[in-house]
Amino acid sequence: MTVSLPGSCWPNRLTSGSAPVVTLRPIRRRDVTAWRAVRVRNRAWLSPWDATVPPGGDGRPTTFGSLVRRLKKAAREGTTYPWVVEVDGAFVGQVSVNNVVRGSAQFASIGYWLDQQQAGRGIIPRAVAMAIDHCFVVCGLHRVEICIRPENANSLRVVEKLGIQEVGYAPRFLHIDGEWRDHRIFAITKEEVPLGLLARLDP
Repeated sequence: MTVSLPGSCWPNRLTSGSAPVVTLRPIRRRDVTAWRAVRVRNRAWLSPWDATVPPGGDGRPTTFGSLVRRLKKAAREGTTYPWVVEVDGAFVGQVSVNNVVRGSAQFASIGYWLDQQQAGRGIIPRAVAMAIDHCFVVCGLHRVEICIRPENANSLRVVEKLGIQEVGYAPRFLHIDGEWRDHRIFAITKEEVPLGLLARLDP
């Protein structure tokens, strides 16, 4: 297994060298048609895990264009790396590195979603591993965290495949599907994967 690791942290394009070919690239406004088609087709599959706005919270972007503008602004500021996931050139989901903290922490968290039609092919574990390796090797981060609802068996399988350890539990951590939801917290540091996280998938 090989993956390209560009010299700059962002923007960048990461591509795996194994079948299926998984590519991470920056989200763009012209993704709107593919993004909308996948989201509409997967509404029932994704809605139980989608972040929502609590009462009194700031509103979410109301159009895809405003969503992309917000993500690109955050990427320029270095707080978010918003990737589209492509498989053999087709749009199938997203992986986003969020809440990037520099200074003494050098920390970030990762979120992801996938087209149900692509589930079970190992795409998201590979995409997450690619993103984390890039964060450690190129972006200089030290720790990456993934927070998962206890009921989300598919997402829990991702961290299991990657060997990412559980480090805590956060009651009422995020507003998901209309309520404050508990989350299990998983995390990995650079020292744990000196050969890269992808090596755990392709030993």
